[in-house]
Amino acid sequence: MGPVELLHMSVFSQSFSPCGRFLAAGNNYGEIALFSLSAALSPDATALSQKPILTFTAHEGPVFSLVSTDCQLLSAGNGEVSAWSWSELIKKNVKALWTKKPKYRSSLEIPEINSMKLQSRDNSLVIGAGDNNVHILDLEHGVFKSVLQGHSDYIHCVSVREREAEILSGGEDGAVRIWDSRTGQSVHCIEVYKYETCARPQYGKWISCLTTDSDWMLCGGGPSLSLWHLRSLSPTSVFPLSGCQRYSVFHQDMILAVGEGPFVSHCLLGGDVKAQIPCSLQSVNTLQLNSNSTEHQVLTVGGSSKHIDVFTNLSYRAFSLSF
Repeated sequence: MGPVELLHMSVFSQSFSPCGRFLAAGNNYGEIALFSLSAALSPDATALSQKPILTFTAHEGPVFSLVSTDCQLLSAGNGEVSAWSWSELIKKNVKALWTKKPKYRSSLEIPEINSMKLQSRDNSLVIGAGDNNVHILDLEHGVFKSVLQGHSDYIHCVSVREREAEILSGGEDGAVRIWDSRTGQSVHCIEVYKYETCARPQYGKWISCLTTDSDWMLCGGGPSLSLWHLRSLSPTSVFPLSGCQRYSVFHQDMILAVGEGPFVSHCLLGGDVKAQIPCSLQSVNTLQLNSNSTEHQVLTVGGSSKHIDVFTNLSYRAFSLSF
């Protein structure tokens, strides 16, 4: 890859291996890189330890989403999902186990797949796509079993509430929809930008990040990042972060959020921003916590650069991996 392409690289997606020793990252050129966290974190790590052990082209368009099952890495590109065996990738054998495309309305459109989440209740994959629909892929039988229709513009993010058998989706239309995953019906529609406390018309109405934790939901994008109580369907905290947030997670008694700006924001559930920890990226797309491993508990952050920042401690950046 030439210097110009490296200069314009963006990292869109990340997923840790089931064993927690490896990190997969996807970029805007359709490539997936595999990093060894055990090598990068070892006391005798060298500059080489921060480079991929494997890089391969997985899709024609950007790799917008990566997610791992117990033994597979699932990647999404333009209009398709592919599965790769983790044990084979670690041995540097690159061969897709399968590639599947949702049924789109016309053969001409190739809507990008922006977000994927596993639903363990029925071993399915929830896919938020550019055709305004949520597609459900039955991973056991390898077939698309349902389509959730209701958004009027493309979907940026999906989340799953396992206990309630609900799926949440957020999109360019400014709506967060809550679906009953058993019937495929939309049970609630929250138009976040219509709530005065969250609205920021100057940024637009789209929802670009969405995550849930039992009775709570975090969402943001054009509207301010806000915490919602899902039983009352009302915002309880609105976070005074500038710019648009692209990814947020619940972590212990905090919220970690990233988006425009070279930092990771640490927010308290009550609405205060406790800290903004500097990172090397001007703009951040993805943040992942490695919960699969006790010895490699890191936070990794990717965005508008070929670098992925690694935090071994939440309050400072330890080093960067690099494509």
